[in-house]
Amino acid sequence: MPMAHLQGRYADFEGLREQAVALRREGLSRRQIRDRLHVDNNDMLNRLLEGEPPPEWTKRPNAKDDLRNRARELRLQGWTYDQIQVELGCSKSSISLWVRDLPKPERRKRTKEESSAIAKRGWEATLRLREEERQQTKQSAAQEIAQLTDRELFLVGVGLYWAEGSKSKPYRRQERVTFVNSDPGMITLFLAWLNLLGVQPERLRFAVQIHETADVASVEQFWSDHVGVERATFLKTTLKKHNPSTNRKNIDENYYGCLRVDVRSGADLYRRIEGWWSGMVVEAQRRTA
Repeated sequence: MPMAHLQGRYADFEGLREQAVALRREGLSRRQIRDRLHVDNNDMLNRLLEGEPPPEWTKRPNAKDDLRNRARELRLQGWTYDQIQVELGCSKSSISLWVRDLPKPERRKRTKEESSAIAKRGWEATLRLREEERQQTKQSAAQEIAQLTDRELFLVGVGLYWAEGSKSKPYRRQERVTFVNSDPGMITLFLAWLNLLGVQPERLRFAVQIHETADVASVEQFWSDHVGVERATFLKTTLKKHNPSTNRKNIDENYYGCLRVDVRSGADLYRRIEGWWSGMVVEAQRRTA
């Protein structure tokens, strides 16, 4: 697109640049700035951000530098490409590029025990790399969220409730607001959403649901601390019968069962949630038509 046309479209260039620079210095990414200012042209976005360095969180470390150095160390110790690949979990083509200037090691036959030990170390190294990559991606993605607006929280809360909250059925009309989940983060978001809607804390009731084999007292205390409400105010805990034939995985010390959140006198709120969700579906259908 010609630059003259772009300047015409974004007539207040200096004002737009001032906003873009301010957002950049707040730590927003290019994509976040583009969406916030509705600038859909990369050339114009480049001009708006000219001279402004990206925030640190958008700069991903080059993990391969460490791998390259370690590969060279192992090659100098006489390791083969196969051994290095298993140890570091990277491709042979990368190893070849990193160590091709180093002398080739003398070949010798490995024992079964040596091969097994190398394979074990290689798998452990692969798992470590995967976990590092997972954490880097998770951290980067978390930074992209920035600050939730009230409308964003409102829409997320509607979707969250309709996915996880109790719903009235044609054969059982129960218009009540009840949310049950085992994820403390989901409970936090749900309570923030209720607060946004103006639901008073005194209208909330909490109850724990957990298997009977758990330490009920400590679990109740965990949820009490999490929601900031006295444990004595909780409703009676619901205990699930233990089935020995079930191979349950959630039995470690970090298992806290589920927390149920009820909103008293919630019929009107339930109807509004149902209406909000219907409106969101209509809008989704319009966009895909």
